Amino acid sequence: MQTQRPPPESSANHTRPHPGTAEFLGIDRAPARATHRRGPREQTHLEQQRRVTATYDYLIVGAGFAGSVLAERLAAELGKKVLVCDRRAHVGGNAYDHADAAGVLVHNYGPHIFHTNSADIFAYLSRFTAWRAYEHRVLASVEGKLLPIPINLDTINRLYDLRLTESEVAGFLAARAEPIATPRTSEEVVLSRVGRDLYEKFFRNYTRKQWGLDPSQLDAQVAARIPVRTNRDDRYFTDQFQSMPKHGFTRMFENMLDHDNIDLALGADYRDVRQRVKFRHLIYSGPIDEYFDFRFGRLPYRSLHFEHKTVDREWFQPVAVVNYPNEFKYTRVTEFKHLTGQQHAQTSVVYEYPRAEGDAYYPIPQPANAALYAQYRELAQSVPNVHFVGRLGTYRYYNMDQVVGQALTLYKKLAGAESKNREGSDAALGRSRVHDQSGRQPLLQSI
Repeated sequence: MQTQRPPPESSANHTRPHPGTAEFLGIDRAPARATHRRGPREQTHLEQQRRVTATYDYLIVGAGFAGSVLAERLAAELGKKVLVCDRRAHVGGNAYDHADAAGVLVHNYGPHIFHTNSADIFAYLSRFTAWRAYEHRVLASVEGKLLPIPINLDTINRLYDLRLTESEVAGFLAARAEPIATPRTSEEVVLSRVGRDLYEKFFRNYTRKQWGLDPSQLDAQVAARIPVRTNRDDRYFTDQFQSMPKHGFTRMFENMLDHDNIDLALGADYRDVRQRVKFRHLIYSGPIDEYFDFRFGRLPYRSLHFEHKTVDREWFQPVAVVNYPNEFKYTRVTEFKHLTGQQHAQTSVVYEYPRAEGDAYYPIPQPANAALYAQYRELAQSVPNVHFVGRLGTYRYYNMDQVVGQALTLYKKLAGAESKNREGSDAALGRSRVHDQSGRQPLLQSI
């Protein structure tokens, strides 16, 4: 039976001390404010345990959704000792949020909006957070107008100064759509839905900025994520569950990792960590090509540069996100108070500039990249006791709920394997007195 824990209604400064810090492992780290602070009791424990080799059942690389979900499940349900390490000085991965200098809660790495059709995934995360209902809406700046995106009835009527009905707009789009039986690229997907003019106004330049490639060079799946509607529904997502963590994503992650069996090493590279601890299994949510030292070459990613600003007025724009397909070098501007519901006299926004270099954010969906990833995936299958998860570990453009689902699926697989190992150990006990009573797999110190 799974243990049910109500989400704590904790204060803004809630943190839980964790002894598994970089200093605990004897690792040098760049000066940064750690999300988790140690108290006097933990400091005493640290002094007693410093430089002593630690042993863990699982070393998990990455404190984002994949790593945190797996750490929580393994620790809470199987009683496993888990060390989670992350090269950043905070938990939460790209979903990390914090109060900026003005006191506005901002998403450090761009907007993250939670949505899912899975009741199980929503129920699982609800153990660690209360929710604020939120339905995301996006406007696109086109020809001096702010128009709903995805394209809907209002988009067409306002752009072309028409008064079409739902049935009429369907015919309007059908008349302009290009007859492409089996779209193979993002360009062909959009042209087959809305035709050339809307493609040029809303999609082509935005895609060029976002991906650094023309839509004709991208797989069809990129454009397939964006619907076209003939009604007035202006919601960006239509999932059954659409909410934001009431106290922010970081608080949710802190609650998730708040377990005596979980240690954290923040601001530490796993290559250093794995030389200082012993572990039986490795779960890796970083870039799979980096894990194998780029043996077959680098997998391409798109990165982002974020320019955060605080504005001395209550509101900056009418919705959380405004896309800029054509005019500027940035692709979108996000105003966070729309997402969080925070009341504040000032407001904070972020401008997003896609770029080629920097942290890996988006796997680039092209056939050559898929073939390169397949080589790494085959290599990964030959490495025992190492599991690859997440957007970077499996080179997939996953949403947050999809990463949670992937992590829960892997947990079930690991739990099943643990159960079989226990059954095998119990059977061996009846056959011989010469056995390994732990029933555990050999320790790994360096993968």
